[in-house]
Amino acid sequence: MKLAIIGLSNSGKTTVFNALTGQNIEATLYATVSGEPHYGMVKVPDQRVEKLAEIYKPKKVTHATVEYVDYIGLTKGDVAQNSKVFDLIKDADAIVHVVRAFSSDSVTHPLNSVDPLRDVETVELECIFGDLEFVDKRLERMEDSAKRGKKPNEAEKKLMLKCKEALEKEVPLRNVDFDEEEQKSMKPLQFASTKPEIIVLNVGEEDLASGAAAKLLGSVEEFITNRGISATTRAVTLCGKIEMEIAQLDQAEARAFLDDLGIGESALYKLIRESYGLLGLISFLTTGEDEVRAWTIPKGMNAQKAAGKIHSDIERGFIRAELVSYEDFILDGSNSAARDKGHLRLEGKTYEVRDGDIINFRFNV
Repeated sequence: MKLAIIGLSNSGKTTVFNALTGQNIEATLYATVSGEPHYGMVKVPDQRVEKLAEIYKPKKVTHATVEYVDYIGLTKGDVAQNSKVFDLIKDADAIVHVVRAFSSDSVTHPLNSVDPLRDVETVELECIFGDLEFVDKRLERMEDSAKRGKKPNEAEKKLMLKCKEALEKEVPLRNVDFDEEEQKSMKPLQFASTKPEIIVLNVGEEDLASGAAAKLLGSVEEFITNRGISATTRAVTLCGKIEMEIAQLDQAEARAFLDDLGIGESALYKLIRESYGLLGLISFLTTGEDEVRAWTIPKGMNAQKAAGKIHSDIERGFIRAELVSYEDFILDGSNSAARDKGHLRLEGKTYEVRDGDIINFRFNV
């Protein structure tokens, strides 16, 4: 899973990236228009993996991972500049849109004032305008080709016109109904506004305690609902400055720091979970003395396809999946006890894997 972090300049994108990845990329106090993107792999926090590791004491523990990429900020009204960002995020599974909601005299805002709702809409529109420019250019090329006697692909032209109609109404393409064939045609085009989006409201430390952060989140969620994009857009609040400080601490120090702030868990954990939910992803688990591991799959995937995530040979030679839910395993205490209670069972290739299933695949190649 790959997520692209975007937002206006000085929104705290790089701070959030540092907090997620544990890196220490310099966050400038001025808008940058060039540079190299930054990449970082992040372990998906999963207490189930930690608990199973305590039980099995394996040689290796492997969490599911998420890749984040951070790049320059978007600029209102500058389609040419913003295209650099859109080119980078084309192969991302989703967008993490960091919105500035903190005040600071030392950090200027590119639009001269802190207004989160305005900024949410501004970036949404920049993605839409970028896609519209792409569609217009593609239609122009079709028209030029037609003048030279080359007949255009009518299906593609019809699709581009459908996209153009929605984009001109300022509707993101992720909120437009496309049939299976249209979706297949659109996939290589990688429009920015088709990407599911998580809006991250980067608030000040004082806002967490005062309730201002919760009030702002409610306003943004109302905006999402009113725009009709709630199926493809989520929102969370966090304080990038605090989260980056937490990321630099060891586990015990981080827990103590969170307790002092009255926070149950790092907001980054929620961000990663929201990413999973938004993309329709779940994790199944494998256990043993060699390794305890979480595997990421789309929700609804059958057992045989899930086996292929481990190795193509396991998928090809699939016989049965021996499995127990994580909750039942912990409650029963062992595989033998789970078997006695009927919780450890055999499932065939069409079984729909559930989040938290602990699976041992039987196969023969």
